[in-house]
Amino acid sequence: MAASNAAATRRKKRNGKPFSKLFVAIHVLIVLLPISVIAVWACADRWQWPLLLPEEFSMRGIEEVLFSSNGQGLAVMGQSIAIAFAVAVLTTIVAAMAARAICNYTWVGRNAYSFLLVVPFLIPTTVFAMGVQVLFIHAGIARTVFGVILAHSICALPYAVTIMIDVTRAAGTRLEDAARTLGAGPLRSFVSTTLPALMPGILSSISMSYILSFSQYFLTLLIGGGAVRTFATVMFPYLSGGDRTIAAAYGISFILATFVVFLIFEWLLRRFGLGKRTDLYG
Repeated sequence: MAASNAAATRRKKRNGKPFSKLFVAIHVLIVLLPISVIAVWACADRWQWPLLLPEEFSMRGIEEVLFSSNGQGLAVMGQSIAIAFAVAVLTTIVAAMAARAICNYTWVGRNAYSFLLVVPFLIPTTVFAMGVQVLFIHAGIARTVFGVILAHSICALPYAVTIMIDVTRAAGTRLEDAARTLGAGPLRSFVSTTLPALMPGILSSISMSYILSFSQYFLTLLIGGGAVRTFATVMFPYLSGGDRTIAAAYGISFILATFVVFLIFEWLLRRFGLGKRTDLYG
């Protein structure tokens, strides 16, 4: 009986395998096709409808991104990566502590605090940015990198908290309590038991916060006031101005910079022995 059930299960898997491959192929095509068009546009000088390929090719877009004489090249990319990384780390730390307080402790006002953490979900970005701008001007942190980082962190916090609450609730405190009963201190028990279990969520939170910060345009423009330039604020005028070659070059650089940073995150987690359960890239 067991053998027949196993054989039936294998037949179902074989029957579903072609559909799975087709689904994966369609998914990859949907992702790679727009990126390939952007990559061709980054090297195209003239590409008119309905031509399948550009009439002329040029490295003008790549040169603008990498070797711009007005300081909008690698310097802006470096600043954007630094801001996004700071936002990702700050947001994840706050989200992890908030999730731990919500999931593992009972205290007055816990439900209200949980609701307040996701309030930025309910407020449109435009309205939120206008209010934060006035507050930051009075606080003296508008038009500063710190102000931009803080504003990005507030917007990314609901996403990070949602991720960390689910992971923290799933991890529980049983292993940590067992370590405490065996004589480990609070810090050692947390690092040895709970932290590895939280690593998939931490990596997801860092990735989500990084993407939200790196791609943030309107909030950066309003809070930074033009004094803080990021990749998104430099790229958007080319998009609205119709220069697709330079806009596509910035888009490809955006994708590559994000992917490289994710690889660094994964390498650091594996380097310190904390990324064995993440498998971000399969």
